[in-house]
Amino acid sequence: MKPTDVIRRPLVTEKTTIARESGEVVVFQVAREATKVDVRKAVEKLFGIKVAAVRTQIGHGKFMRQGRFEGQRPDRKKAWVRLKAGEKAPDFIEGT
Repeated sequence: MKPTDVIRRPLVTEKTTIARESGEVVVFQVAREATKVDVRKAVEKLFGIKVAAVRTQIGHGKFMRQGRFEGQRPDRKKAWVRLKAGEKAPDFIEGT
């Protein structure tokens, strides 16, 4: 997979903002098929920062109904990327 296909977008929620303010964790929404190794290589190549560890989490899509029709929202995968000591998150993530 290309690095641009692995990383979809940075996630900005209350919980991820608190983790990012500590300066050592950045959270991204990633491709469902991406592995931890893929995420590590993509972050190091795209942003030029060293990664200490990657944790992934899969959020299964909810079943939704509208009248008699039922569907399912797509599954999501996010990666909690811990940076090595001395590394700083990219500036564009700080401003979001």
